[in-house]
Amino acid sequence: MDPDRVAAILRETAETEILPRFRTLASHEISEKNPGDLVTVADQASEAMLTRRLADLIPGALIVGEEAHEVSPEALGEIDDAPWAWIIDPLDGTHNFAHGTPRFAMILALARRGETAMGWILDPMGDHLAFAEAGAGAAIDGTPLRLGDAGPVAAMTGSLGNKFADRLRARAGTPGAPAIPKAFLRYRCVGLEYMDLARGKIDFARYAGKLMPWDHAAGVLLHGEAGGKAAMTGDGRSYAPGMARPGDALLLAPDMPAWTALDRLMS
Repeated sequence: MDPDRVAAILRETAETEILPRFRTLASHEISEKNPGDLVTVADQASEAMLTRRLADLIPGALIVGEEAHEVSPEALGEIDDAPWAWIIDPLDGTHNFAHGTPRFAMILALARRGETAMGWILDPMGDHLAFAEAGAGAAIDGTPLRLGDAGPVAAMTGSLGNKFADRLRARAGTPGAPAIPKAFLRYRCVGLEYMDLARGKIDFARYAGKLMPWDHAAGVLLHGEAGGKAAMTGDGRSYAPGMARPGDALLLAPDMPAWTALDRLMS
């Protein structure tokens, strides 16, 4: 698979179906799949275009798209056994996009029998492309990524949900409590968070709930190929695209010692 060919398809889709609609959506072009879960015509049109183009690259490959999942959820259970599977989030950060906030991304992974082989994340606004291949490293705009040694937890900045961050802050006020990270954030766009995790601009992230593969497969590969550590909290299971179980929590950190310290802090 030529990764540059896939990157060109992502950019063409962004230029055709996403960017022309940014800050131009009419009210009837935004709807809710579920309460608080928005979808726009840009999500639907870009996924349709990607599905057509990617089907030509690997005939017969399974295609699992976020929007198609609403109609055909059974495809999610076929990832582990599929010889090849494209996993698509055509517009990550839909809430931001729909409200005119320029923080959104396109996420694409190619899995082989349940293991992520390649991953792409495109920042359409900045035209920055992250790419990773299993065992071959990661890069953004062609510049190789390599995370440095992690500093102390108290010096870290991480992506954490508000409720969990508030819980850590409350615990920090008790006598003898361990130090907590200096700052918490959330982009409402996991694709851009993964790019900054792999760059080292964000030190750690914790994602919980249903870990849908279109959100995490490409990003976990990108982060791992940059030298990071990602695993499920508590038992330390490795992430795989077929995971989508309620209650799971995925923790990413620059290295194993940092992951262990953060997992202990958050337990």
